[in-house]
Amino acid sequence: MKQQHGYRLSQSLRAFRTEMNEGFYVSSRGADVLVSSELLFRLKVDQSVFGWTLFQVSLEKVLGITTTGGSTLSSDPNSGLIAYPAGCVIVLLHPETNKQTHIINTSRKTFSAVAFSHDGKHLVTGESGHLPCVRVWEVDGAEVAKVQSHKYGVSCVSFSTNSCYIVSVGFQHDMTVSVWDWRKASIIASNKVSSRVLAVSFCQDNSYFVTAGNQHVKFWYLDISKERRVNSTVPLIGRSGLLGDHKNSVFSGVACGRGLMASNTYCITSSGLLCLLNSSRQLEAWVHLKTAAASCLSITDSLVFCGCADGVIRVFNSSNLQYISTLQRPHHLGVDLTCAVPRHVGSDL
Repeated sequence: MKQQHGYRLSQSLRAFRTEMNEGFYVSSRGADVLVSSELLFRLKVDQSVFGWTLFQVSLEKVLGITTTGGSTLSSDPNSGLIAYPAGCVIVLLHPETNKQTHIINTSRKTFSAVAFSHDGKHLVTGESGHLPCVRVWEVDGAEVAKVQSHKYGVSCVSFSTNSCYIVSVGFQHDMTVSVWDWRKASIIASNKVSSRVLAVSFCQDNSYFVTAGNQHVKFWYLDISKERRVNSTVPLIGRSGLLGDHKNSVFSGVACGRGLMASNTYCITSSGLLCLLNSSRQLEAWVHLKTAAASCLSITDSLVFCGCADGVIRVFNSSNLQYISTLQRPHHLGVDLTCAVPRHVGSDL
């Protein structure tokens, strides 16, 4: 009987891995089962059919993460909620309580990008795989819109600052950048890109957005009110940033300015440069981050935060790129913080 039960459990687990978003059933005598190194499920007795004991499975906690860059992690500035992908699951982490809620992709495709709307009410996600969708979700997990405009995968997604439009950029082999009105599920503007794109950011007044990537910083202008036609997609008008000697760099992050600095655009290179482009798209200033690598950045009205190697975060003034501080590195697992030796913040720049 034990061997028979083990066989049934093994068969059910295989079926569960294949149909995890449809059936949610598995046979077991235990209360919890660790299906993989990433996902922890809670099993609840449901009913008995033909001698099988069926258990309903609900996802309790994700132990892993499949984040590869700044475009695959997002936070809601209103609530502090953090969103990141783990395979075909989006984890919504509440940092203050360390509690998780989850959004599961019914298409079983791996999430490749995620971003919050500026009001914090919705999430937009991109997928990898053949004919991926860009999907909009409420934070409770309900899918409210989707569109399919890419062929091979979505590398970046972003809401406009008024949350009316979404921009999505395809993988390198897709070479497509699209803007769509997600409430009407219609693409309103589209064009091709010739480089791999790693990041995207909308400006404060929604008149343009900026993409950044491999030897690439480009400004895309939306003049929808004048050029939009009924049942037609408007070609996006793009203008390259004037990067001077840094035109061959790989730009891993981009953010449009806010407040008094709204006309500025900030980029970082993977080699560790923070760059400022002015309203004429011209590289005006740059500063070395003194790190082996840089991968992402975030801004406020007055500050620029740069994510660097080894958990280092450099902080700069957004008006003149003057260095302000270095945030403390996260401690190693197992370290007793009560015995740690105080260290001067910012001493390593």
